[in-house]
Amino acid sequence: MSIGVLAAVLFAAFLHAAWNAIIKLGASKMTSMLIMTLVQGALGLAIALTRTIPSAEVWLWLLASGIFHSAYKLFLAYAYEQGDLSRVYPIARGAAPMVVLAISALFLSDVLGRWELIGVVTLGFGILLMAQGVFGSDERIRLVPLALGSAAMTAGYSIVDGLGARVSGDATTYVAWLFVLDAMFFTPVCLALRGTGVVVANRHVWTMGSLAAVASYGAYAIAVWAMTVAPIALVAALRETSILFAVLIGWLVFGERMGGQKAAAAILIVGGVALTRL
Repeated sequence: MSIGVLAAVLFAAFLHAAWNAIIKLGASKMTSMLIMTLVQGALGLAIALTRTIPSAEVWLWLLASGIFHSAYKLFLAYAYEQGDLSRVYPIARGAAPMVVLAISALFLSDVLGRWELIGVVTLGFGILLMAQGVFGSDERIRLVPLALGSAAMTAGYSIVDGLGARVSGDATTYVAWLFVLDAMFFTPVCLALRGTGVVVANRHVWTMGSLAAVASYGAYAIAVWAMTVAPIALVAALRETSILFAVLIGWLVFGERMGGQKAAAAILIVGGVALTRL
């Protein structure tokens, strides 16, 4: 992986942490998530209509991805209703690289070097350590299965989108249609679960949701592009450095406690990133 691709993926990780923080700030997590999804869908449609329609084989990947993304957002919204950013986010993002790594090693043609593999594993341990605190605190344990569900969906769409974008040969068009389908799948599910009131929000909530949409769209567009030029497992793992950014946001913006365990986990995360560059 080149320095340019590494820098792009790390920037995408920051954007990912930023939009999660915006969603967590919202009074209604599901409303904020729906607004973000609708704005993403509009952005995607505006871009998609200026480009060539994907081939039939690409649509199979897009449909699968749309389902994974919608399920991911549902799990994440429910998890944020149960726990803090600094707990939900690490669990939700932590298990995904390990799943992606295992599937990549078994079924895909991507080959990771020794230090890249060690870096991915180190990164995974750091992320899991960050999440461990939920079992020793008064936080709701029920957030764990919801966050793990989100992680499973993350692993699913990471692999599907990495392969789908390669089949497409045009990451920009692929991501645009992905977010269109995501909005088409996610919106009716939200309405069915929460009723039409879920879309009722004031200007501030719509503004914040729109900002989250721009950050999320940019973050994932960069990630999918990176998966077309670098190993999927490596990109998926490096994206999880967003946990470090999320912890810093939680500490500096939300005033969340920075204990020794969080600090140690952050060091492991940074160390994992460094090892992938050896």
